[in-house]
Amino acid sequence: MIGLEQKKLPLVALRGLTVFPYMTINFDIGRDRSMAALEEAMAGDQLLFLVTQIDPNKEDPTTEDIYEVGTVVRIKQMLRLPGDTVRVLVEGLHRARYVEVVSMDPYIEVMVEEQDNVEEEETPSHEALMRGLNELFEEYVRLSSRVSPETLLSVSAVTDAAQLTDVVAANALYKQEDKQSVLEIFDPLERLEQLHIILGKEIEILKIEQKINQRVRKQIDKMQKEHYLHEQIKAIQTELGEDEENEVEEFRKKVEDLPLDEDAKKKVLKELRRLKRTPSGSPEVAVLRTWMEWITDLPWNVETKDNLDLKNAEVILDEDHYGLGKVKERIVEYLAVRRMTKTMQGPILCFVGPPGVGKTSIARSIARAIGRNFVRMSLGGVRDEAEIRGHRRTYVGAIPGRLLSNIRQAGSNNPVFLFDEIDKMSRDFRGDPSAALLEVLDAEQNHSFTDHYLELPFDLSRVMFLATANTLDTIPPALLDRMEVIRISGYTEEEKISIARRHLIPKQMKEHGMAVETITISDNTIREMIVRYTREAGVRNLEREIANLCRKVAKELIEKNKQSVRVTISNLEKYLGVRRYKREEATMKNEVGLVTGLAWTAVGGVTLNIEVNTMPGSGKLSLTGQLGDVMKESARAALSYIRANADALGLPKDFYEKQDIHIHIPEGATPKDGPSAGITMATAMISALTKTPVRGDIAMTGEVTLRGRVLPIGGLKEKALAAHRAGIHKVIIPEENSKDITEIPDNVRRKLDIVTVSELNSVLNQALLRD
Repeated sequence: MIGLEQKKLPLVALRGLTVFPYMTINFDIGRDRSMAALEEAMAGDQLLFLVTQIDPNKEDPTTEDIYEVGTVVRIKQMLRLPGDTVRVLVEGLHRARYVEVVSMDPYIEVMVEEQDNVEEEETPSHEALMRGLNELFEEYVRLSSRVSPETLLSVSAVTDAAQLTDVVAANALYKQEDKQSVLEIFDPLERLEQLHIILGKEIEILKIEQKINQRVRKQIDKMQKEHYLHEQIKAIQTELGEDEENEVEEFRKKVEDLPLDEDAKKKVLKELRRLKRTPSGSPEVAVLRTWMEWITDLPWNVETKDNLDLKNAEVILDEDHYGLGKVKERIVEYLAVRRMTKTMQGPILCFVGPPGVGKTSIARSIARAIGRNFVRMSLGGVRDEAEIRGHRRTYVGAIPGRLLSNIRQAGSNNPVFLFDEIDKMSRDFRGDPSAALLEVLDAEQNHSFTDHYLELPFDLSRVMFLATANTLDTIPPALLDRMEVIRISGYTEEEKISIARRHLIPKQMKEHGMAVETITISDNTIREMIVRYTREAGVRNLEREIANLCRKVAKELIEKNKQSVRVTISNLEKYLGVRRYKREEATMKNEVGLVTGLAWTAVGGVTLNIEVNTMPGSGKLSLTGQLGDVMKESARAALSYIRANADALGLPKDFYEKQDIHIHIPEGATPKDGPSAGITMATAMISALTKTPVRGDIAMTGEVTLRGRVLPIGGLKEKALAAHRAGIHKVIIPEENSKDITEIPDNVRRKLDIVTVSELNSVLNQALLRD
């Protein structure tokens, strides 16, 4: 049962402290209102009403800032301390709730409703809950260091449920909210249940804390053990004479033998002294040791001897590659000059050409021909300057750039070093790798290349740098200026047949485990494979088709138990499937408004049929066939020339006001651009406007100006090969391209009538069938 009684009592608000009944505690009072309330209580029956502040940081709380339920206490002792502070010792009597505020000054006085606990008849529920609470409290004491074992003895002696709950709550609860929630429960049975829940949670938290502490303790013990073992190992090494002093001494001997200048050697020896002084357990030791290993492993003075036998170099280059005369000639020239001077620096050559023509493999052959080590670094997609120069040692896990890493891998300071796909580099916020290559590829600077990681100058002047690219457009001009460009154009059909016969077929038959006589294939069959199954400047796809052929033949040999197979044009489709491309053939018919042009693509030269139609209209010019901006401008320039020379061409002066002109280039799905179709479009328009046929056996290429001049173009060799494949007999080219005619293979040049022109009138005289 619970008895109720109301009385007036002075109130003191406590900050961060909750007082329970049956609890004796002391605390300090310093606020004016609290001092006044204390004096009033001492003058009366020495009773105080203690409540907890909701916000402990509130300096002058009101009744809205405190909890309603608190504890009525009796003052046992009061002691004045220096600084106007009083220490009070109180004893908790019973919980109470204030129901009315009587006054606020000079202290807070409230009407409280005391609730005295009247002895209740114990039930089995009380007994069970009390036993459970005692067990929980015992486990809590065992896990926590905040409660002394003496407290456990005193708690276990309590037999009253109300007193047990208050004593346990006062000693075990940690959070202010939990304490207040228990204080506000007046029914002892409910308090027992609530304490069960809260203590259970606290015990779980303590168990987790204990696991964490054990894990931390084990880790610390492990570190101490490792330190102890390291010290033991160090002592053993010292006894055996195998300590770090010997390692440092080995580094020192290697550094003394390196061809470093005085400043570089001083820096390395200074780092060696740091390594010697640094404790063995420090992370800095690993960084310094790795740096020293890189310094001593680089081939500072390891140089391979060049094989300067020109005949041997020619034989090796011819063995590995068919054609590529300019490249082979340049390498032989380098060896000849090297033999004369003995000190020539390595050249910096850049091979430019379409994919599959052998740019990368020729670099490997060059290394074999002159007897040097070969390393390759692919620059495709590289966008970080640190890939070239490395990271500074201040970064975790820093290493040198791939340049010096590859030179260490080569094992000599004068390898053949290939920068593959140099036109595929890009840049971003991490830097511009092409700018980092400027020093590497400059013969005046690369004798003292400095990597960010090593911070020591390394001589790259003896390295023979090679580069490959598909196009020069994306290479920065400053970088391109440092290289000697050697263009490798596409192969002719005859060259591809020779390459397939000498290299590709034997290689693929060997890889597929076949003898030489297993497959018989004629040159005409190889030509059919080149024309009908591949369309490329190089031979990469041709090699894939040969590999495909070998696989199909191997299957047939096993299934039909044959010894050999003969591949002909008639059964080629059986092995390689339906022919993918049709043979390029000119129409050979003399037609109005239809002219054959020549164009260059990434896979070689091609022929273009340019068609022009005129129709009544208002002078509109239509361009179709997915033409680029440059080609559209060439068409407009050609039309302007025609309008300006209408009289000479036999056209009415106002023809452009009464006729629409439509220019179309078939295969509209393929993008086309460039100025070299200028004279072709001009000839086709003049033919359509004057109704004059154009010779079908003639092809042309050249840029046209507003005044009818014919300007030079590029890719003459590829375009001439395309004309030859299509059966063209006469080719019109700009006069300024006369110097490039020598690049056309002799067998093709003999079958073509190449006419050079400088004016559009000369083109018209050759192409139009005038009366």
